[in-house]
Amino acid sequence: MSAKRISLLALFLALSVIGASLKIPAAIGSVALDLFPALLAAIFLGRMSGMIVASFGHILSALIVGMPLGPIHIMIALEMAVIVWVFQFIYDHHRLKLAGFFVIMSNTFIAPIPMIFLFDMNFYIAVLPSLFVGSIVNTVVSIWLAPKIEGIFNKVLVNE
Repeated sequence: MSAKRISLLALFLALSVIGASLKIPAAIGSVALDLFPALLAAIFLGRMSGMIVASFGHILSALIVGMPLGPIHIMIALEMAVIVWVFQFIYDHHRLKLAGFFVIMSNTFIAPIPMIFLFDMNFYIAVLPSLFVGSIVNTVVSIWLAPKIEGIFNKVLVNE
């Protein structure tokens, strides 16, 4: 990985820290704006970079609110990485709306399914509204912002 790409990855990680600090009110847990930098990193730097930013973004978001880290947060970080990987795969095939729809649906309804077994169905239902809002905000921001900053990234990465 070139120095430019490492610097840009650090930039997206920093944006993820800022996003992790911006919380969406949730009945249970914490929902933050830490996903949109990961989606942008996946678009501009590739799947692996997006997955790294998504994983660390979740861990940082949990740390900021004082949640103890453990297997649950590792699992969620891995889920976020997979969601970003699939998003970028769909996005690469010029299916922007489908990529956004995938992120919203998978982050809202599929990713929290393990919580049913770890806690109960009431917990799962309680987190859905805030996850839905958070997923929409993160996805819309990244999809809206990507074409606006694409020229900048093309200029920065052109001589790599």
